[in-house]
Amino acid sequence: MNAHTRMDREQGDVNTSLNREKYWSRYLTGPAREWFEKDCRYFLHQSLSTPVLNVLSRAEGIYVEDMSGRKYIDMHGNGVHNAGFNNPEVVAAVKRQLDEGLSFCPRRYTNTAAVRLAEKLAEITPGDLYRSLFCPGGSESIEMALMLARQVTGRFKTLSFWDAYHGTTFGAASISGEEHFHGGLGPLVPGAFHVEFPSYYRNPWGFTNPGDVDAECLRQMEIVFQREPEMAAVIGEPVSAKPVIPSKAYWEGVEALCKQYGALLIFDEIIEGFGRTGKMFAAEHYLTPDVLVLGKSLGGGIVPFAGIVTRERYNTCRHRSIGHYTHEKNALCAAAALAEIEYIEKNRLPEHAAELGRYALERLNGMMEKHPLIGEVRGVGLHLGIDLVKDRKSKTRAVEEAEIIMYKCFEKGLAFKTIEGNVITLRPALTIKRQEMDLALDILDEAIGEVEQGKKY
Repeated sequence: MNAHTRMDREQGDVNTSLNREKYWSRYLTGPAREWFEKDCRYFLHQSLSTPVLNVLSRAEGIYVEDMSGRKYIDMHGNGVHNAGFNNPEVVAAVKRQLDEGLSFCPRRYTNTAAVRLAEKLAEITPGDLYRSLFCPGGSESIEMALMLARQVTGRFKTLSFWDAYHGTTFGAASISGEEHFHGGLGPLVPGAFHVEFPSYYRNPWGFTNPGDVDAECLRQMEIVFQREPEMAAVIGEPVSAKPVIPSKAYWEGVEALCKQYGALLIFDEIIEGFGRTGKMFAAEHYLTPDVLVLGKSLGGGIVPFAGIVTRERYNTCRHRSIGHYTHEKNALCAAAALAEIEYIEKNRLPEHAAELGRYALERLNGMMEKHPLIGEVRGVGLHLGIDLVKDRKSKTRAVEEAEIIMYKCFEKGLAFKTIEGNVITLRPALTIKRQEMDLALDILDEAIGEVEQGKKY
């Protein structure tokens, strides 16, 4: 696989492969084919999106259903389905808000739903995080975090990580470490520097000791701090999307550098927040950042909503507008968000994710013992990754094999996303039951075995 191909697949499976065409020919018939062709006709085409994979008619619980009536356990969900798709309690909250006649709140006003949500976030976020600001989507919440860091520090430079994704607006794309999302755009926001994230399995130095990986990554980071003054913030996912799970010592080292050089520490928990990693927020595995960025599941899987939560001492921008969004205090979105959080708390979904995630990892490790294609399994909570390799010694990425496995799983009723071409990521709704997890892993086990036997798609 050449470098350009790998970058194309950094954030998901591509929609231009021969296997995708085979899938379309087998499963897009009748009304689904008609709607698929209309989608192709009216939307701008772009990688990872249009042309689409299929046409859905329903999303409920842990499942999505296509127009032909085929149901799939969805372990992708774009990260919005922590409480399950179309959660009845979230739906009921949205309906109540509509019935109350306040679905939108113009700027200059507030409403009880928005205030209750901010109050709830102050209660449940770690440490002394307290002040919130809301916006429509994750990219915008990243922008607000960056603007806050600039205003607080009076500086403009940032330090983030190669291969990370934080959004597609110009500021978010600038700090992201993936060429796919900024190639061809020309100059981006200045002052965005990047270093390696501590990948213990695929670090570029060949280190086998996690402590050596941490030390090298922190060394690189300190060099940037020393040679590039005016650093406003370090921003990263506490656990990466693949996932890569840093040690607690690593993030403590980053925090120490931020304090030493006067930069804020921003955690992007757009994916990991609200129970995904077995705690309400992934930061709870590590430490309290200066700014916590939230999104995706914040909207309850129904409406777009995102935001930031920060410390009281950073409430210093009264003379500026760093989150001047029309839907900053949207009552409908706030009602959905609050209902989602309350459902997650009431049903102890973080604890369930931790317990079921441990079980799933045990099963995946058992699969690794019998499948040479599996180079490594990793995860925390219901945030799981399977690194597929052509051979374990070279760790050559098994990209073609991963794609075939994915389409075979689609046929058997399991949907997921691949990252970097060869890493299968499993992020189901946190409402998934053990028997449903078993079914999903049985499907995956079978598909991997078929590919190892030389069966093509």
